[in-house]
Amino acid sequence: MPEHAEFRELYLSEIGIHTPFPVDGSDSSKQITDKIEPEGATVAPSPILSQSGSASLNATSTADAVVDESRLDDIAIHASSCTACQLADQRTSVVFGIGNPKADIVFIGEAPGRDEDMKGEPFVGRAGQLLDRMLVALGMNRSEVYIMNTVKCRPPNNRDPRPDEVEACSRWFDAQLKALSPKIICLLGRVSAQTVLETDKPLSVLRRNWHDYHGIPVQVMYHPAYLLRSPQQKRYAWSDLCGLKNRYDSILS
Repeated sequence: MPEHAEFRELYLSEIGIHTPFPVDGSDSSKQITDKIEPEGATVAPSPILSQSGSASLNATSTADAVVDESRLDDIAIHASSCTACQLADQRTSVVFGIGNPKADIVFIGEAPGRDEDMKGEPFVGRAGQLLDRMLVALGMNRSEVYIMNTVKCRPPNNRDPRPDEVEACSRWFDAQLKALSPKIICLLGRVSAQTVLETDKPLSVLRRNWHDYHGIPVQVMYHPAYLLRSPQQKRYAWSDLCGLKNRYDSILS
């Protein structure tokens, strides 16, 4: 994990932040974050993704504190042969998830893209590279977190997943999150946020508040792919990352 200030400054510059500041929860970090966006982040309970298929997997209870890696692998094996929706007809790979199965933070995107479908791993294209740089800027890396999507197969032409596809994949999504049992969930992008929180509120509203999923704090952020198209928003994304780090530190303390 990088500790040198110049290394961090390099990555901050790459994601569009040219005035590095602390991300360890200190007052100076909070002051800059507050200048970017007003407070008012309240923890608001939200509906959860449908769990109609979860019982068929006999998924572990959310009360289980210890992550069973073999159980997560077992879920992945079952998901790899899923044909519950039409996305299975043209996929190359089932993109289950990647990272530390005991991670405290789970990042969730909407669906695999072309690169992810080819490799079988989430966030491996340009958006994934940007996500990696953002994590490094916070002193984290991909091996310390867990990354997944709301659906496991690539929609044609990278369109948004349809409700029936989300429903069909919810059995794997629910079981996967229960096995992971993270301390914080970070939803990347509008589709992921609206799907998991079951809302039609715009991203501009959702990312200003903390939410709740089965008692787990949830933050909503811009999707890295959007940041590549709209680099002017990277400063706000950095504000969100600092909020994520500060909330995580407060949970651990």
